[in-house]
Amino acid sequence: MSRFQPDPDALRLGEALAALRRDRGLSQAEAGARLGMTSQGWGLYEAGRRPGLFRPDVQRRLTAALDASPEDLALAREGLGAPPDSGAADAPAPDGLEARGRGFDTPSPRVRRLQISDDSLAPWAESGVVVEYRPGQWPRQGQGCVLEMIDGSVRVRLYRGADAEALHLAGAGALDAVETVPRRQTALVSAVVARLDG
Repeated sequence: MSRFQPDPDALRLGEALAALRRDRGLSQAEAGARLGMTSQGWGLYEAGRRPGLFRPDVQRRLTAALDASPEDLALAREGLGAPPDSGAADAPAPDGLEARGRGFDTPSPRVRRLQISDDSLAPWAESGVVVEYRPGQWPRQGQGCVLEMIDGSVRVRLYRGADAEALHLAGAGALDAVETVPRRQTALVSAVVARLDG
């Protein structure tokens, strides 16, 4: 394979790494920073263009930065399905949602998008930033979340924790202040899985 044509297996493994990162709500820059590398360096792994992606020690480092394991990476890779058959000349060309690859413009059916309309979450996310969230997926501490309230309003906050009666969140004016929202007022809590900064 040429330097500009990654191995299909490396592409699938890179896509699985990208899926794990998005599930954790991290940007490439945030994931790379956890290992002391740039977003471009991390992006090369996700694109299947960086050597060592199949090495167990490299996989342990990359997945540890995502609070995951090499087993999680293998499961994510399995979830992507079979690699595309590049030699099937008579197969119909995939289109729409059937197309394989990195569809950044169209979120998967299980993911929704919401544009933030104020700066209450700055510097985590500012007005105009679009977040992708997975309905019903519970957030981890420090992860962004979207709350769909009983009254129909929607709030984007940072999840700090919960107890039997309430959710404890940050972002209603100051990231260091904790807002308490009674569980009975929330219809659905969803984890932010990606931030689209522009």
